[in-house]
Amino acid sequence: MNAVTTFVVPDLRCAACIGKLERGLAAEPEIARARVNFTARRLRVEHAETLAPDALIETIARIGFEAHPFLGEAEGASGREHRELVKCLAVAGFAATNVMLLSVSIWSGADGAIRQLFHLLSGAIALPAVAYAGRPFFRSAWSALRRGRTNMDVPISIGVTVACAISVYETAIWGRHAYFDGAVTLLFFLLAGRTLDSMMRAKAQDAVAALLRQAPPGAAVIGSDGTTQWRDADELAPGMRILVAAGERAAADGVVESGVSSVDRALVTGESLPEAVSAGAAVLAGTINLDAPLIVRVTAAGESTVIADIARMMEAAGGSKSRYVRLADRAARLYAPAVHTLAALSFVGWMIAGAGLHQAVTIAVAVLIITCPCALGLAVPVAQVVAAGALARRGILVKDGSALERLAEADAALFDKTGTLTLGRPVPEAPLALDAAEAPLALALAQASRHPLSRALAGALAAHGVEPEKVADLRERPGQGVEGHVGDRAIRLGRPGWIGLAADGSALATAFHVEGGTPRLLRFRDALRPDARAAIDRIRAEGLEAMVLSGDRPEAVAEVAAVLGIEAHGAVGPDGKLEVIERLADEGRKVLMVGDGLNDGPALKAAYVSIAPSSASDVGQTAADLLFLGERLMPVPIAIAAARRTMRVVRQNFALAIGYNVLAVPLAFMGYVTPLIAALAMSGSSVLVVANALRLRGAAR
Repeated sequence: MNAVTTFVVPDLRCAACIGKLERGLAAEPEIARARVNFTARRLRVEHAETLAPDALIETIARIGFEAHPFLGEAEGASGREHRELVKCLAVAGFAATNVMLLSVSIWSGADGAIRQLFHLLSGAIALPAVAYAGRPFFRSAWSALRRGRTNMDVPISIGVTVACAISVYETAIWGRHAYFDGAVTLLFFLLAGRTLDSMMRAKAQDAVAALLRQAPPGAAVIGSDGTTQWRDADELAPGMRILVAAGERAAADGVVESGVSSVDRALVTGESLPEAVSAGAAVLAGTINLDAPLIVRVTAAGESTVIADIARMMEAAGGSKSRYVRLADRAARLYAPAVHTLAALSFVGWMIAGAGLHQAVTIAVAVLIITCPCALGLAVPVAQVVAAGALARRGILVKDGSALERLAEADAALFDKTGTLTLGRPVPEAPLALDAAEAPLALALAQASRHPLSRALAGALAAHGVEPEKVADLRERPGQGVEGHVGDRAIRLGRPGWIGLAADGSALATAFHVEGGTPRLLRFRDALRPDARAAIDRIRAEGLEAMVLSGDRPEAVAEVAAVLGIEAHGAVGPDGKLEVIERLADEGRKVLMVGDGLNDGPALKAAYVSIAPSSASDVGQTAADLLFLGERLMPVPIAIAAARRTMRVVRQNFALAIGYNVLAVPLAFMGYVTPLIAALAMSGSSVLVVANALRLRGAAR
């Protein structure tokens, strides 16, 4: 089971469709897992290698859906669908406005020939409009029925068609009531809700597409004879050498082979300050080379790049399910049989009660329309999509939709130290023990080394505007440092002992010496994230108890904890972190783990919910439920607050959807609701749920 195929399934309309497709595929012996991304209308299937895509398409067709392999054309199909919805919405809106004007005249007392004329005019406007604007629903309903299944559009199509048929009959016999207004108004509000849904899905896809567009379409590849040849991005492969000119974006992930420059990595890290790069430094696809040409050896291209991984995580956020989504799925699954049974019961009941065929059919149509569970189906996904989009704009990626639900319930926060509370990279302590004559020489040596302290020193000196001095005979002494000559003087940068200085073995320090001068000891520290104290204060204000769990020396952990004012535990290994999480879970606590390293992987996986910085190890990124970009820690409390707001809106949406049905269905069943009122009530509930969810656009603050 190691093959994965992605399909586009344009017929997906509701939660019931998703459940039917996923359950049908999961029952197949050669399919390990099937997951629908409703936002992108895509289906990701993990299956045996022996199962060909054509066989999968046949299996999907047997379940009742049309599918075709995803080849990157989904964006175009989505655009066409959106344009069609807008046109249909405009036609339905025009027709509804004019028909309602005529209806108001009838309700105001028009009678006899005038009423009949208005009915005829209403029919002349409404019937062509219904035929045109109802196509998205009729097409979907017919597609479902001819495959032997039902979906949310079947009762809608039946309701609209029967309402029009009754109205034609009423007009033909000069009856008092016609429901052309109800039919076109229902379509208008349904199309409004569906167009809003289309717009939000398009925005979610736009975020992914915009991210992928940051990578250029190709790069200049350097051949073995030194000539360059332009290659498309999908032709790049690990091992190739590419030339990244100043001002260009890198087309693939790689390592700088030669050249010295600075790179804007804001796209990936959120950090606005350029980072100095030289031989050995990593470059990511989509980042901008600012100063001078670089020759980069490709390590990952296309779908293997970091930027493609981030895009996949953003897409995955739209396809995951929470407890509330599963609840809505089950409700929607029962919808079709329940609504048809209710309509049939109301028709039979009123016929037995002696209401007559016309009244019984009218009531059955009202029941059919008013029970549409659009609001219930939209309650959770629309809130999650809006909240995930708001968080993405603040640099927080939600990998799992249920993570927002769990994050909202967390009541304890455990932090790793290095790389989580701190930046995880050395920073020279200011002021540097170098005079104006020594700094350019130290920079020249530091740029020639791949050692983290040398890179940190080079970055700090370059940031202060220091220009490297020309140094001859540059060479690296493995395990010691770098040395060279300026004139007849030897200069060295490396281990303090190699230079002749004594330093604590656990201290972050390097040494620099110019022959004939005084040896300099350069100290470094792993700095706290710039807003760590403010972020911890806000987390505590949200009601979470914060604590540091780190494998570092207890003294170093205590120093950080003292600055932040939280409880600290040092020298805690992976087993110890797991024990703490399990102990808190046994006490009924719901733990948020924030960590980054390999040793945090088990704790991130075991915690109730977990967050990792984007600089985390592969294990940390895989295990965490959310990722945050950049050097600031504030995204953690922002995500907590946004998750709590999201769950409040989800609960409000459920209350609105359920309350609507509890009130409306009995009234329709008892004959107190006309098809027009049913259309207004049902459509209004959907629009209300969407409008309520749109309040989450500013949730990430």
